[in-house]
Parts: sequence; C-alpha cells; structure tokens
Amino acid sequence: MSAVITTIVKMVESLPDDLQEKVADHLRGYIADLEDEKRWEASFNRTQGNLVNAARKAKQEIAEGRSLPHLIKSSIDSASAH
Repeated sequence: MSAVITTIVKMVESLPDDLQEKVADHLRGYIADLEDEKRWEASFNRTQGNLVNAARKAKQEIAEGRSLPHLIKSSIDSASAH
C-alpha cells in the first residue's frame, strides 16, 4: 500500500464509525464515477477511428456533390414542405 493510502486510512480510522461510513460511501461513489469515466474513454478511443472515417466520407460526398451538409439539407427539406 502506498504512503498516501496509508495516511488516508489512518485519517479515516480516526473518525467515529458513522463518519467512516459516510467517507466510505462517498469514496465508493467517487470510485464508481472514475471507473465509468475510464470505460467511456476506452470506448471513445476504440471508436474514434470509425468516427473520423465517417466524417471523411461525409466530407468527400459533400465535395463530390453526392450529399448536402445537414444544415443545408434540413433547410431545403423545410422549404419544400411549405
């Protein structure tokens, strides 16, 4: 165990039991948030290449006139509906 963790454990041990429970609950939530953030980042890193490729493909299709940018297409669709 690192010196930092040892210090924190000693600090928590010096608290009354009810406060130790509050600290433990807070740490559980914080650690769960960190783990969730780590999973999200890993997922993003795995799919980032796909997102970049899709953006390149869309940009190429727009440049070749095979597609319209979303905002322009949405405006054309709205105008033709009236």
